[in-house]
Amino acid sequence: MSRPVVGAPAPGFSARNQHGASLELSDFAGGPVVLVFYPYAFTGICTGELRALQELSADFAARGTRVVAISCDSIYSLRTFAEQEGLTFDLVSDHWPHGAIASAYGVFDTDRGCAVRGSFVLDAAGVVRWSVINEIGEARDIAAHLVALG
Repeated sequence: MSRPVVGAPAPGFSARNQHGASLELSDFAGGPVVLVFYPYAFTGICTGELRALQELSADFAARGTRVVAISCDSIYSLRTFAEQEGLTFDLVSDHWPHGAIASAYGVFDTDRGCAVRGSFVLDAAGVVRWSVINEIGEARDIAAHLVALG
């Protein structure tokens, strides 16, 4: 699996968020972006990580950073998940073509049909400045994302 390396441009994408709005990576140009790939909505570790992102949302906003969480779930599942958990950032559906965004970032697990836990911090120009990849059963240190932003 080929992953974008630090210093390389992040792969572009076009998808829909939990509200059905079309988003492209270029929509976030001009400020830092944290892309967080996660396996499945409504599961223990994923829910904990996204709750932690929500709890730190003011800290991300203070740095002018957009948080975008990406999974292969449908937009309908993501909308229900966001409402249930009170998530206010974009949850992007990589449902169809299935796993295309995760594949472009080298974090798609073809055997399970979902993303592994990959995070990418992008600068205002869309260049990868930091990344971390964890296996499906291994939670990330969400506070480390803030440290990576500086």
